[in-house]
Amino acid sequence: MEATPTLSSHAQRRVASPPGGHEEKSPPESVYMDYNATTPLEPAVIQAVTEAMQEAWGNPSSPHPAGRKAKDVIHAARESLAKMIGGSAQDIIFTSGGTESNNLVIRSAVTHSHKARPAEGALPHIVTCTVEHDSVRLPLERLAEEHAAAVTFVPVSTASGQAEADDILAAVRPATCLVTVMLANNETGVIMPIPEISRRVRTLNRERAASGQPAILLHTDAAQALGKRRVDVEDLGVDLLTIVGHKFYGPRIGALYVRGLGEHTPLYPMLFGGGQERNFRPGTENTPMIAGLGKAAELVTENCEAYEAHMRDVRDYLEERLVAEFGEKKIHVNCQFPGVERLPNTCNFSFLGPRLQGRAVLAQCRALQASVGAACHSDHGDRPSPVLLSCGVPFDVARNALRLSVGRSTTRAEVDLVVQDLKQAVARLEGRGGPPSRV
Repeated sequence: MEATPTLSSHAQRRVASPPGGHEEKSPPESVYMDYNATTPLEPAVIQAVTEAMQEAWGNPSSPHPAGRKAKDVIHAARESLAKMIGGSAQDIIFTSGGTESNNLVIRSAVTHSHKARPAEGALPHIVTCTVEHDSVRLPLERLAEEHAAAVTFVPVSTASGQAEADDILAAVRPATCLVTVMLANNETGVIMPIPEISRRVRTLNRERAASGQPAILLHTDAAQALGKRRVDVEDLGVDLLTIVGHKFYGPRIGALYVRGLGEHTPLYPMLFGGGQERNFRPGTENTPMIAGLGKAAELVTENCEAYEAHMRDVRDYLEERLVAEFGEKKIHVNCQFPGVERLPNTCNFSFLGPRLQGRAVLAQCRALQASVGAACHSDHGDRPSPVLLSCGVPFDVARNALRLSVGRSTTRAEVDLVVQDLKQAVARLEGRGGPPSRV
């Protein structure tokens, strides 16, 4: 079914009326191109949340009709999430978001390693890569600092931007308990070779089982991929997968897929309380947000191909217009690696020039709302993105980077407006005049 965007365009004219009643000229249109940071709620999601607030307000653990109504809403949402990723509903655990899901995976793997190898002296070992989100990188660094686990951060290939399967497998040790590699990078959009890594880990696990060693768990953080391309846990072959609602037009909660929860794949709670979520994630469920997450998943299941095609068309047009307007000597696209698949909506590029740092360019833009990289790194000043440096982008080029990520309702007309906005911003920074900036 062809998806018809239900959201109004995020290029909105605002008219201000100052005291005295004199009408002020409308400021230029504002164009949001930061959909990798967060997305607005789809109207259908807002409706689902509102209806749950009004009609499913009971405690899902209560046996009376109000409680059963809330429990049914949660069950339906769990089914919708499972369908979106090709998994089983009993393998879905609701969480507060991606950070909790990722921490839960890491802590569980370490706990299980201690239980599976209680007499051995080697620390539990985890393999990851150098371009992971902070909600994976920082917990791992903390475990290493506390000498609670050993961690190997595998560099990504500068030729592909990917964590190569050969490099991941080469880092595995006898004490390895977890391999965690994101499905799609939030800054470059590069898709990691998770199916290949999975096949290699499964083969290795068969060898380990024959020698009495515990299996290595495979986790992927799918936050950026969901809603932009089909995600199927059977195709990926992962044991655990992180789901983040606000990346696919849902509310700011999340979930964790655990293959064969408690049987094939161990999971140990970080919290203890009332026994909700089968004791794996206790706490009274947030029924309205779960309802919204389920509706967002349902929309992805129904419309993902249409969403993907639209975003790819607009993103490709954006890159064509940037090169046409500025020329290949003035612009460097940081996210294009030959033969490597990437997200359909993500464009990471740099203007080449000593005055054209990414933050400076954005500060001069009057319409564009975007970022220089991950939103969680927004306080890093003019330091280049570690992700881009890991991918082999030169320091001065990486410092000038901008990440533009388009959404379901982004139009070619908005792209044209953004390119002109960037053209004027660059001209001002290089002392070639232009209208005043918005700062």
